[in-house]
Amino acid sequence: MRDITGQVAWVTGAGSGIGQAAALALAQAGMRVAVTGRGRDNLEHTADLVRAAGGEALVAPADMGRGRRRAACLGGRL
Repeated sequence: MRDITGQVAWVTGAGSGIGQAAALALAQAGMRVAVTGRGRDNLEHTADLVRAAGGEALVAPADMGRGRRRAACLGGRL
């Protein structure tokens, strides 16, 4: 299996459910994780879980259904 340590994963819908579980699993595998979704509070909670597990997280709230906001939500922060 390819080493993904230090690579960046961008997880949408990361505030809860499968998105949150994916963000945690990717962080535990050594990836840096950008978490996106509509609710900042839920994303901050996911980021806290990632950090508590020893990972690195960037919170980037956005409504991914809104065209231009998809590209702008990370704003060159990765």
